[in-house]
Amino acid sequence: MSSPSTSNRTLIHTRDIKTQAFRRDDGLWDIEATLLDVKDKDFHLASGVKPRGEAIHQMVLTVTIDTKFNIVDAQAKTHAAPYDDHCKTIEPDYRKLIGLNLANGFRGAVKERLSGISGCSHMTELCSVLPTVAIQAFAGEIFKVADEGSGTMPFQLNRCHALRTDGETVKRYHRAWFGAPLTPVEISKKES
Repeated sequence: MSSPSTSNRTLIHTRDIKTQAFRRDDGLWDIEATLLDVKDKDFHLASGVKPRGEAIHQMVLTVTIDTKFNIVDAQAKTHAAPYDDHCKTIEPDYRKLIGLNLANGFRGAVKERLSGISGCSHMTELCSVLPTVAIQAFAGEIFKVADEGSGTMPFQLNRCHALRTDGETVKRYHRAWFGAPLTPVEISKKES
């Protein structure tokens, strides 16, 4: 990847966030988010020195959801942290995600339950990507991404600027929905 800068640069820190979605045999889905922080030099912490390239943070957050986006299980795991034993004590608190819905007020509920000293800033950051990962996982699996003559507007329309029903993308690729009201289809959320 090229830099927009013409200045010489020195790599200091790398944060990788990786997400994966898995369909389970029991009809549920696991959404997994992993955060990995490494420094490009030895890093001095109050707890000791982390050698160059060794994980400063390595954490995995997994939520199990149903096809209505309801979280039915949650697990947080810290593989590396600056204060390993102390950092790991917050893991069970991420079970507070159980009962939340990824498509209905999720980010606000996470902030209420797990922000600041009530959570781990890195695990809580991973929570922010879960809704869109679930939606991407369900695209083409649970939700149709093309009309296919069903008479139902594809769920992704009116959810971003490129897919607005009065725009050129919809005019070209989803012609039947061009000119439809600028309101997205309701995503099925909670079980009745």
